[in-house]
Amino acid sequence: MRRNSFGVLFFLKKNQLLKSGEAPVSMRITVNGQREEIRTKKSINPSLWNQAKECSRGRNRKSRDLNDYIESAQIKLSQLFNTMEQDGKTITAKILRNKFLGMDEEDRKTLVAFFNEHNEQCRKLIGIDYVDITIRRYECCARYLQELIREKYGEDDLLLREVNSEFVRSFEFFMKTEKRCAQNTVIRYMKCFKKVIHLAIANEYIVRNPFAGIKFHEVPVNKEFLTMDEINRLAEKEFKIHRLELVRDVFLFCTYTGLAFIDVYNLRKEHIVMDNNGNPWIRKTREKTNNMCNIPLLSIPVKILAKYENHPICLEKGVLLPVMCNQRMNSYLKEIADLCEIKKHLTTHTARHTAASVIFLANNVSLPNVAKMLGHSNTRMTQHYAKVLDQSILKDMQEVELRINS
Repeated sequence: MRRNSFGVLFFLKKNQLLKSGEAPVSMRITVNGQREEIRTKKSINPSLWNQAKECSRGRNRKSRDLNDYIESAQIKLSQLFNTMEQDGKTITAKILRNKFLGMDEEDRKTLVAFFNEHNEQCRKLIGIDYVDITIRRYECCARYLQELIREKYGEDDLLLREVNSEFVRSFEFFMKTEKRCAQNTVIRYMKCFKKVIHLAIANEYIVRNPFAGIKFHEVPVNKEFLTMDEINRLAEKEFKIHRLELVRDVFLFCTYTGLAFIDVYNLRKEHIVMDNNGNPWIRKTREKTNNMCNIPLLSIPVKILAKYENHPICLEKGVLLPVMCNQRMNSYLKEIADLCEIKKHLTTHTARHTAASVIFLANNVSLPNVAKMLGHSNTRMTQHYAKVLDQSILKDMQEVELRINS
C-alpha cells in the first residue's frame, strides 16, 4: 500500500505586517502535495525569526512561548497523521487541518460570515420588521469587526468559538480610538454585535456568552432646540436661493408637526385626513417604529403643504413635500443657520426636539398627547425630548413670588 507523504512548515507572512511591526506566523500542512495553511495567531519581530530552524532565536518570553507552540503543534500533527494512517482513514491536508483545530462543521462558523448572513436575512425584511438605516448600522458594525480582526490577528475572519470577553473589550476600544466613535455611538454598535452573538449562542455555535458581566452605559446628551424667537427669525427670512427656501420650509413643517426626517420624506396625500369638524390631521405610522402618529395640523404647516402642492418633484414622486436627502438637508441647514445668525448646530432632528419642547410642551400640551403626536409607545421616550424651558421656570417662580407676597 502506497504511503502518504506528510510535512509541516512554519513561516512568516512578511507582506502582511501588523501595526506593531511584527509579522504573523503561519503553519502550512502538506499531505500528498496538497497544502492547507493555518494562521497561528502568533506573531514575532521578523529580525528574530530563523526560517532554517523554523523558530525564534529570541530569548524573551514571547519567543519561548512561540517556540513551545511550534514544537507542540508539530508533535500533535504527527500523532494525528500516524493515527489516521494506521486506522486506514483517508488523509488530506484539509482533513488533517480540521482535526488539528478540533473542528467539525458547526465549529467552522466564523464571526464576520455569520454576521453577514444575519444582515442579508434582515435586509430582505426591510419594510416588514426593519428599516434601511438599521440594516446599514449592522453592516457597518460587521465591517468594523472585520477591520479589527485584520489589525489584531492579520486574518479576514475569526471563528465564533474564539470570540471572548477580551475580544468584546477590544472592539469597544477599537471603535473609540481608531474610529473615533462617541460613547453612545459605540453602544449602538455593541448592541448590534451583542444581538448577533446571542443568535449564535441560541444556535449553539458559542458555548459561553462573551458579553457576560460586561455592561455599557449611555451618556446623557443635551439636544439643541430653537427658541420661539429663532423659529420666527427662520420663518421671516427671505432667501434668494430656492434650495435654501425649500429646506427652511421642510424644517419649519417638522418644527410644527414633530415629524422625523424619514416620515416627512415619505409623507403622502393618503396620510392627511379630515375629522368630523373639517380639521386636517396627519395620521401616519412611523417608519422607525411602526407606531401611529396622530398630529392635528396648525395653519403654518397647512400653508407649507399648499405652497408645494404642484411642485414637479411632488407630482412625480406622489409626495406632499419635495424633501431632499438627509445629508444635503443638514448641509444646507448649516448655511441657513449662518444666514439667520442662529448660533446652534441645526439638523433635521433639531426640528423634532423643537416641536416637542417649544411648540407642544411650552404651550401646555400634556405629555401623553405629545407622545401620541411623536409616535412614541410611552411617555418615557417622550421625556428625552421634553426640555425644561427658562420661561417655564420663570413662570413658576413668579407664582412663588406672588404667594410669598400675599
